[in-house]
Amino acid sequence: MKFELPPLSYSPDALAPKISTETIEYHHGKHHLAYVNNLNGLIPGTPFENATLETMIMKAEGGIFNNAAQVWNHTFYFSSFSPSGKREPHGTLLRAIDAGFGSFESFRESFTKSAATLFGSGWAWLCMKPDGTLAVTQESNAGNPMRSGMVPLMTCDVWEHAYYIDYRNRRPDYIKNFWELLDWNIIGHRFDEALKK
Repeated sequence: MKFELPPLSYSPDALAPKISTETIEYHHGKHHLAYVNNLNGLIPGTPFENATLETMIMKAEGGIFNNAAQVWNHTFYFSSFSPSGKREPHGTLLRAIDAGFGSFESFRESFTKSAATLFGSGWAWLCMKPDGTLAVTQESNAGNPMRSGMVPLMTCDVWEHAYYIDYRNRRPDYIKNFWELLDWNIIGHRFDEALKK
């Protein structure tokens, strides 16, 4: 199976100035693409030659896991944004956030702290646990909470290539603006679909 770089659902300048066109061109057009190309070079002749990204995330190790997870993680991250989406959760997801964190504001504080304090490179995640409740987790490098039996709902990429062009080393400023780009209609739909399974 040959993987391709998934196209964005918005133009490269649609998230500016919070995420600039230049960052999109490098982050999506170069870094994301590099993971796709690396994976395509690694899997021929292996048990994962015809596997899905999800299978590789769950079963592979080393370079195949790292590149498959980064392809999946980046696709998931970029698809959570919209230039004009719903900026706060609603419906069943909001009720779950209120139940798990007390309020949306408390959840935002918890998630922001998780993203800001993750040492080195990696991802902060909002996930659904097997019992249907929510959790905020940190994953280093290419880590993905699927490996712990959780369903990813939302993520923040805190590798420096996600923000260095726009914010240099000011990760907290990037995270602050990240909230202004999320489309909670998309995230809420993911939660509703996960509840059905």
